[in-house]
Amino acid sequence: MFIVFLRFSARRDQASQLMQAHKDWLQRGFDEDVFLLAGSLQSQAGGMILASGITLAQLEARIGSDPFVVEDVVQAEIVAVTPSRVDPRLEFLLANLDS
Repeated sequence: MFIVFLRFSARRDQASQLMQAHKDWLQRGFDEDVFLLAGSLQSQAGGMILASGITLAQLEARIGSDPFVVEDVVQAEIVAVTPSRVDPRLEFLLANLDS
């Protein structure tokens, strides 16, 4: 499981021009059951994605195709997480721990 932080760069002013393409890219991640959650970082610092069921190499390639990353609107940081405890409501997250 991975948490991806997408932090705005100095080119943040380009975000509005690329927003629809970024949203389409996000939707593909959800449609392909890779992205579980996406949202904004507070103080308009960027965004984050929770991803599962994918290898690090596959995720790096996917993140590298985000229009925001391609155009240097955000800098991506991928953090691997191995959950050891989970609330029963989120037990489904443990199904893909091999990735």
